[in-house]
Amino acid sequence: MRLSPVGADSLLVDLDTPEEAQAWHARILHRRSAGRLVPVREIVPGEKTVLLYGIGDADAMAAELRQWSVPPLAADSGPLIEIPVRYDGADLPAVADLWGVTQDEVARIHSTTHHRVAFCGFAPGFAYLLGLEERCHVPRKAEPRTSVPAGSVALAGPYTGIYPRASPGGWQLIGTTDLRLWDMERDPAATLSPGTRVRFVPQPASESTKRSKATTQGRTKGERHHA
Repeated sequence: MRLSPVGADSLLVDLDTPEEAQAWHARILHRRSAGRLVPVREIVPGEKTVLLYGIGDADAMAAELRQWSVPPLAADSGPLIEIPVRYDGADLPAVADLWGVTQDEVARIHSTTHHRVAFCGFAPGFAYLLGLEERCHVPRKAEPRTSVPAGSVALAGPYTGIYPRASPGGWQLIGTTDLRLWDMERDPAATLSPGTRVRFVPQPASESTKRSKATTQGRTKGERHHA
């Protein structure tokens, strides 16, 4: 763990892995909710960092953090949200090829993985979820799309993300959800927040998607048979 001052009243906690950052973020939140933390205005997790913004006494906070020993998060810690998803994404065949499995197996692996929100960014309501094994990490698309539909479930690197609104994007699209991820009329507006556990629940695909998937998988099997 490394500490760096940010301005006069903020600290950046720099960790070695995303998992460590999640554990430190959870510990800081717990200490603050219990009233056992130096006053801080905002706590913002990143990929491998936690930013403490607006600290009442930055020196006292730094001295306290240096004394901590933070264990990994328990697998069942944090709230759980179930997200219904149709595995009908345009890049599902490409992801299946990258993983070396069928499209149905992509859906099975993804939906049985324990996901957790590491941090949020890019757009309001967009959460970066970790959980997939390294063998399932995929590259971004070489040419990003000019518009990705809202509700698209997508993969890039180690992350799963869900587009809360239509926007440009270069992630691999594997599915779709109707769940609303950002709503200014709610409190909080975001459905997903750092530390939240996520379980994707497969839903029936449309008939057109089923026909397309069957055709693609049949062609892929034939190609592999002749390889």
